[in-house]
Amino acid sequence: MTENNRDDLRLWLRLLSCTNFVEYELQQRLRENFGISLARFDFLAQLYRAGENELTMTDLGQRLMVTGGNITGLTDRLAKDGHVERRADPRDRRVQRICLTDQGRDFFERMAAIHSQWIGEIFADVDTASASELQDMLAKLKISAERAADRRIVGKEQAS
Repeated sequence: MTENNRDDLRLWLRLLSCTNFVEYELQQRLRENFGISLARFDFLAQLYRAGENELTMTDLGQRLMVTGGNITGLTDRLAKDGHVERRADPRDRRVQRICLTDQGRDFFERMAAIHSQWIGEIFADVDTASASELQDMLAKLKISAERAADRRIVGKEQAS
C-alpha cells in the first residue's frame, strides 16, 4: 500500500466516522424529542421539499436511496400516525402517490426548526471559513467519486 493510498484510506475513515457520529446524534435527538427515526424524518423532508406535489413510492425510494419495501413500511407507519396520506394516481391505479397531511406538515416544520438548531450545535466549533473550505473540498470529492463510478460503469460495458 502506498503512502497516498494510506492517506486516502485515513480520509475515508475520518469522513465515515464523522458522518456516523452526526447521524447517530441526530437519530438519538429525534427519538428523544419527537419519538421518530431519522429515516422517517428524511421521508417527511422529501415530501416537504416536494411542496404541494405528491411523490410516488418509486420517487421516494429513489430520493432516499432505499428499496420499495422500506418505503412501504415507512409510509404505513407515517400514515398510521396521520402524517402522510396515500392517493391513487388518476392515470394509473397501480401507482400510489404520497403527500403530507396538514398535521404532517406542521409536525415536520416543528422538527425541522429544531433539527436546524441541532446541526448548528454539532458544527458550532467549525468556523465559517473552515466550513466553506470543507464544502468546496467535499464538492471536489463528490466529483471524483462520480467520475470513479462512471469509469467503473464504462469498464463493465466495455467488458460485456
